[in-house]
Amino acid sequence: MSTTSKPVVAAAGAVGERRILAAVEDLFFLAKIQETARQLGVRLHVAKTEDQVMQLAQEGTPPTLIILDLNGAATHPLSVIARLRREPGLKKTSLVGFVSHLQAELKLQAQEAGCDLVRPRSAFSQNLPSLLRRHGLPEQV
Repeated sequence: MSTTSKPVVAAAGAVGERRILAAVEDLFFLAKIQETARQLGVRLHVAKTEDQVMQLAQEGTPPTLIILDLNGAATHPLSVIARLRREPGLKKTSLVGFVSHLQAELKLQAQEAGCDLVRPRSAFSQNLPSLLRRHGLPEQV
């Protein structure tokens, strides 16, 4: 069994290709992210474990965005945030996390580990299309 996932949308080697990585264990919420990415034509990869996050983040062009479910168990989000931030090639990658409820302590821990933005799940959902557009579509020249 392969440890990498196929992208939802595979833009065939486009110049300035951009991709997003999602480390989301909640299948319902993941389906929402995947469908939004598909509708927008955004290249999205999915990681189910901490090692997959690291592998996919370091393959090819660095992702422009990594989405993290901060309540994930298999992805160990706080650990993976720290590991991602230690990788020189991923310094420009935006890390955006979401929490199930207003979990102030978990939000603070994620930010201290290096997560750029942490939102409650509802706010994240509301802003998902614009987030995917901003980080996933080719830059206009």
